[in-house]
Amino acid sequence: METKIGFKLMIAAVLVIVSTIPVSSSSNLVAQSPATLNGAGATFPFPLIDTWRVEYQAVDPGVNINYQSIGSGGGVKQFTEKTVDFGATDAPLTPEEETNAPGAVHIPETIGSVVAAYNLPGVPDKGLKLTGPVLADIYLGKITKWNDPRIVELNPELSLPDADIITVHRSDGSGTTFVWTDYLSAVSPEWSDQVGKGKSVQWPTGLGAPGNEGVANGIKGSENSIGYVELAYALTTGMPFAFVQNQAGNFVEPTLASTEAAVAASAGNLPAGDASWNNVTLVNAQGADSYPIASFSYLLLYKELADNPTMTEAKAKALTDFVNWAITDGQQFSPELEYVPLPDQVVKLNQDTLSQITFKGNSIANSTQG
Repeated sequence: METKIGFKLMIAAVLVIVSTIPVSSSSNLVAQSPATLNGAGATFPFPLIDTWRVEYQAVDPGVNINYQSIGSGGGVKQFTEKTVDFGATDAPLTPEEETNAPGAVHIPETIGSVVAAYNLPGVPDKGLKLTGPVLADIYLGKITKWNDPRIVELNPELSLPDADIITVHRSDGSGTTFVWTDYLSAVSPEWSDQVGKGKSVQWPTGLGAPGNEGVANGIKGSENSIGYVELAYALTTGMPFAFVQNQAGNFVEPTLASTEAAVAASAGNLPAGDASWNNVTLVNAQGADSYPIASFSYLLLYKELADNPTMTEAKAKALTDFVNWAITDGQQFSPELEYVPLPDQVVKLNQDTLSQITFKGNSIANSTQG
């Protein structure tokens, strides 16, 4: 009995203590809880975004970043449906997507390139020479053998096999596919007319696989195959890739320098962040040293962050702070992951965009840039 009475007295004392905690104290506890930012989209920048996720903990331990690498198509869908705090895509929004996501802004986060990776047992090294029209005809199913005269003519020093070409492409909605088909459309009128460009297209031939990882695994698992992957994936997995002829007629190896050359030739004509980016492209850029299959990768935010029901004022502040860090200090992690750091003029454009972002009509620029 004494034990029961003592227990009841203890519970009563706890209830008295809890009831006397000021409401403001509990509010402070909520305000100090960590902010979690949820994003989804392109696989192309995933290694960089994942590095940012880790490194940003040292900048602001109170902010946790979750990013789902599900492809640009999925990222745009979730952004449009407002189920994430930010989207990521390698393809700028189409006019239809802009209509479905009014107030969206594009923030270039990084720059990369797409390579033609291959698995040719007799050609184990990088450097197979290909042109855009030849690549288009391979994917159109018009060039079906590795020893086709058009490929042999470009590579007289190689012994190319009399083997069927197996093409591999993305099966999911993909910004990498957009960059690849944007390039093929630029160099092949037949491709432009029959297939066109997009995150998803009707492939005339080939095997499909999800993600850059899936395509890379499909190439590695199939002899005499060719496919397109982001440069970083090709380098980290040791895949050989082609040198592609650029607009100046030079066969160019995809590197940071040749990708940067393509950006330098194109970056001076970019629209404002809240304008349409539908026609922005870096493919087939001018310049003797430009690699012809380069692209921005974008973060998508809403200009009025309160339009997104996932957003609170604290999250809005955390999100814009993180993005401002990513486009400035965060760029230092780009080269080691084979991405090109943003040029100063693109950083300035991004910061102008951030300065216009609001939460319930109130600018949060003063707290994001310093």
